[in-house]
Amino acid sequence: MKRDLVARKRPVFDELHPKIYAAAVGLVAWFAFMAWVLFDRSSDISLSLGLVTLLFVVAILLPWILALLWRRYRMPYEPHRGPTSLHDWEAGEFAVWGAKLRGSHAAIDVLLPLAAVSFGLTAIGIVFVIVRATVLP
Repeated sequence: MKRDLVARKRPVFDELHPKIYAAAVGLVAWFAFMAWVLFDRSSDISLSLGLVTLLFVVAILLPWILALLWRRYRMPYEPHRGPTSLHDWEAGEFAVWGAKLRGSHAAIDVLLPLAAVSFGLTAIGIVFVIVRATVLP
């Protein structure tokens, strides 16, 4: 049985809200920062952390630059929507391939893996620091 007894016409969005992108970038930055803070204890690990950080920088900059180019060179027949609030975006629907998701569910699907990895690395790093401090004199 449907929750809504009266069918509402919700707006359908085909791109993520900019605040969702900002949260994703923040979680990736948190991951890289915690990796450097909690695991950079010897000189041989710095190269690996540097390469991982470079990978994250490229993974953030490349989609951002492509999004800027896409917005600048938009086709004339494509509709131009004004800025939408995060609340309106979450209340609407998000088009995914052939289906539609609620905006809030799409945001959770995008941010949950990044949050789990970022906070999981932080927890593992804290345990690593505590164990090393208690085992080594």
